Amino acid sequence: MSTIWIHYARPRPHWYGLEEAEQAARQVEWRAVAEHSIAAGALCLGRYHIRGQQDFETVEIWRFLDAEAAFAHWSALTQLGYGEFNSFANNIGLSMEGSP
Repeated sequence: MSTIWIHYARPRPHWYGLEEAEQAARQVEWRAVAEHSIAAGALCLGRYHIRGQQDFETVEIWRFLDAEAAFAHWSALTQLGYGEFNSFANNIGLSMEGSP
């Protein structure tokens, strides 16, 4: 059963206090998590800039093989300090294909 993960985010104010090299290094680490998830069968359906009245700046939509894979992806990001530098909200949904 596939799982959809919807991730909303915006940088926290102290993100902008980091040197550009530190920002770039963190983004490389976070991209490596995405690449690892993709290699394991996940699919990033897109990253979008949010316009209008919203608390967040971006939304990413992912499809994972199961909820455990989505959790592993998020856990890897948080271990690398992602939540320290980004405000976020996550939604997760399981495929209803085959359900009445």
